[in-house]
Parts: sequence; C-alpha cells; structure tokens
Amino acid sequence: MSINAYAAQSAKGRLEPFTYEPGPLGRNEVEVAVTHCGICHSDMSMLNNDWGFSQYPLIPGHEVIGTVAAKGEGVLELEIGQRVGVGWQCGSCAACEYCHTGREHLCAQEVDTIVHHHGGFADRVRATAEFAVPIPEALPSAETGPLLCAGNTVFSPILRHHVNGTMRVAVVGIGGLGHIAVQFLAKMGCEVTAISSTHSKDEEARGFGAKHFIATKGTDELKKAAGSFDFIISTVSASLPWNDYVDALRPQGTMLTVGVPDAEMQIGAFGLIGKEKEIAGGRAGSPSDIRQMLDFAARHGVRAQIEKYPMDAVNDAMARLESGKARYRVVLER
Repeated sequence: MSINAYAAQSAKGRLEPFTYEPGPLGRNEVEVAVTHCGICHSDMSMLNNDWGFSQYPLIPGHEVIGTVAAKGEGVLELEIGQRVGVGWQCGSCAACEYCHTGREHLCAQEVDTIVHHHGGFADRVRATAEFAVPIPEALPSAETGPLLCAGNTVFSPILRHHVNGTMRVAVVGIGGLGHIAVQFLAKMGCEVTAISSTHSKDEEARGFGAKHFIATKGTDELKKAAGSFDFIISTVSASLPWNDYVDALRPQGTMLTVGVPDAEMQIGAFGLIGKEKEIAGGRAGSPSDIRQMLDFAARHGVRAQIEKYPMDAVNDAMARLESGKARYRVVLER
C-alpha cells in the first residue's frame, strides 16, 4: 500500500504532498497509522540540512503516535489497532553488545526515523517492532507525541546520572525540552531552578514545578548561584558562558547538555578538577528508557504543553516552530 506524506525535495524546501511505495513489510517490522506527530527542532535541522547528512526527498517527523496497522510475521508483542509511539530511533542491529544490554540507542547501526528513513509527517510510518512503544492508557495522544523525543531526550540522561529527589538541580532553557525537564525533575522531588535569558517565563516555569528562577541577560543572578546545584541540564542550542555554569555546580556536580551549541564549548580545566565536577552529553535513549519515561509521565501527570495544527497545515506549523513563539511544542493531528 502506498504511503502519503509531506516531503521536501531540497534543503530548506517547502513540504509538499509526496507518495512513496514502502515495499514489503519486514518480518520484525510494524506499520503505524499516524494520528499525531510532534514537531521537533531536529526536524527543522534535518529539513535545512544543518548537520550535513540529510537526504532528499526528506519526510520529517519522529514524535509519532498512532496505531499498529500492519505487522510482520515475527511480531508477537504488538496487536493490530494497538496504540504505540515511535521516537527518534526506529531500528538497530539487534546483535551488538549495546543492543544485547538494553542500550540500543548506542548501536553503531542504529536506524533513525528521519535519517535516511521516511518519517511521520505521513499517514503511515514503519519501525522495527521493539521501537514502537505501547502508550499507557492514561496519556492523551496529542500531548504524548513530544515525549517520544523531547521527553526521552531529557528523561534518559536524568536516569543515567542517577538524579534523585535529594538533589538541587537547574534546567537551562524553558522551551520544548526544558518545560518537560522541569516537570520530570519536580515530580521526582528535586528542588528545581529554571534558567532563562529573561524573567518572561518565570510564572510559567513555576507552574511546571520550578521553585526558583534565574535570568541571565543583564543580571548577576547566575554568578550569585555559584556552588548551588548538584545537576544542571542545558536544553538550549546556543553558546553559553560555560564556566559560569561550571561555577554554579556544587562539588562533584554534573553539567549535562542535550542541546547542540552553535560553537565549540570552551571550559577551563581548573574549574572541573578542583571540585571533581563533570561535563556530560545526553541524548534520546533506548526503548526501555521510553517505557520507563511514559510510565512515569502517566503516573505523575507529566504532559507536553502543545499547540495543534492539522497535518495539511504542516508548513504553517513549521513556521510557528521556527518563530520561537510556540508554547511549547507543536503537534500535527490527522
């Protein structure tokens, strides 16, 4: 069966209707009928070829919610009609040490949903069954789509760095990723400080669970926070005064970035060595991580704050994302 989608034919191109033949369904694959698809800044980066490895025609979309429409003969754990989600990754080799130890996101042969693969701005999308994760009944589809990437991207490294409710933490950037990170950390019992350039999002951040707020533009509030945090997660794709953030860590604290800065990070060694501080990177995690994240979100009421657009208004939705005015994720709905 043909798949109808929206694709760009070149970098920075407009998304236009596009139909393709997916070929036979693999033994361990599922085909998901898309009902909702969140839009991530990574979709914009891939559309514009910002990272240099996009291939066209390109169909974005990797925050997919839908139902299983077809499955290969080897798929036993999913049923036709079951609601599932597909995030950044849609396959792996299933044979390496990382796949065998529940770290499929580190597989050298990982298959990413919009990298040399057709994504979810479509009526259907395909994935290896393991990467089509069942959605808990308590989670509404539209608000859950962004959790498949944005939520997973912040939750997985929080798990890996053993963040817990005794910690004082900070979230840099109260946007698509940051507003979800604040919710997760607050629900875990952490004392959360939100950090943004101005105080314009102060009230909203507190509504998501932040206890404190720091504005960095034209203030000394960050410098006054020196020695305050056990864990800082940066969600922004911009250069920051990294040494000020290192100074804001407590001894043996960790600063983690999940955003991709627009320039190399310049960090002084002595700020790290003297108090055994760490710099780390994080990314969207494994299917197991996604399952844990969705379970936590269902039990604790974590939701993405979204703006909805119909799928055929995809270019308007992308423009809304690019404007930086969305609060806080944009979701396409069929």
